[in-house]
Amino acid sequence: MAFDAIVIGGGLLGSATAYHLVTAGARTLLIDRGDSGRATDAGAGILSPETNSRDPEAWFDFAVAAVAYYPELIERLRGEQAGDTGYARCGQLVVAATDDEVEPFARAKRIVFERQRRRGRPSADDLHEISPAEARELFPPLAAVHGAIYSRVAARVDGRLLNRALRTAAEARGLVVRVGSVERLALDGARAGGVVIDEETVPAGAVAIAGGAWTEAFGRQLGVTIKVAPQRGQIIHLGLRGADTSRWPMISAFHHHYLVAWPDSRVVAGATRETGSGFAPHTTVSGVREVLGEALRVAPGLAGAEIREIRVGLRPLTADTLPVLGPVPGVPGVFLVTGHGPTGLTLGPYSGKLVAGQMLGKDPESDLTPFSVSRFGV
Repeated sequence: MAFDAIVIGGGLLGSATAYHLVTAGARTLLIDRGDSGRATDAGAGILSPETNSRDPEAWFDFAVAAVAYYPELIERLRGEQAGDTGYARCGQLVVAATDDEVEPFARAKRIVFERQRRRGRPSADDLHEISPAEARELFPPLAAVHGAIYSRVAARVDGRLLNRALRTAAEARGLVVRVGSVERLALDGARAGGVVIDEETVPAGAVAIAGGAWTEAFGRQLGVTIKVAPQRGQIIHLGLRGADTSRWPMISAFHHHYLVAWPDSRVVAGATRETGSGFAPHTTVSGVREVLGEALRVAPGLAGAEIREIRVGLRPLTADTLPVLGPVPGVPGVFLVTGHGPTGLTLGPYSGKLVAGQMLGKDPESDLTPFSVSRFGV
């Protein structure tokens, strides 16, 4: 059977790309190897670019568009009865929990509010500084912080549920899913002709590689350098029996960790950023200690919580922390949608939408030039 498009990789990026392809009418095959430790299954799902003071402007501009796309996508999935995605606006606090964070907090405050003034949004009602006492009212386990910024419009999403919903909706529209490992791309001269899987060539007019942390393996055949490597992240789900956590905002401080509350008396604490971890999606003593120690530093009121679950994911991290999106130079018909690091859930659905459009010959509505694989050289 010939396909218009093939997507390699069944994580969020692959599912999002496949979903947008089939909704545009393309006969699409998704090949999912089902690797243990893919980032989608362990992500926190924080959707709050307006409070981000760490990533470059190219990331910020793209993230704003990506998060703005979420309500439209969620409403469409709801209409297609694809299942729960965990998406909700819950708000976020950015806090200086200890003395060492006062200066980083001041820098972040300048960046956040300068962007707000420049863009004219979010409104002052939706993004503003609040007192430590107000912050603790919003998130009772919080420490006596030195400062807090509150975003009312920040949202969260459950990566596992969203991935399942995208796959369910896509399959209802005719997506074909095949479990297996792609041995190599099938090239017709210099352009894509499909893939080889289990010694069988499956033809297609376009191929998207959404292999997450495993994407680099395709670089040699394509003649490009894909600087994507695994970064292990350990994340711990905590339970607070009897606590109503449904209205608690997310919490971010300045040691690159976070807390995300969910309605089922659950707070997710994360996450380690273990660059150089290799393909080893397992928990470690030092990682668990780091996550719990940081959680209690920021929110000592969580000390009595139970540990419900520990998840581990391998983020596809690039050398410059930006994603890799768009066509592969010199190999027409092959596209990359990978390298989102710790922000895959923030950017993923929109990235998949734009790359799917490119595969069908459309110009992207956002500039993908900063994310081209050509920036890494050959």
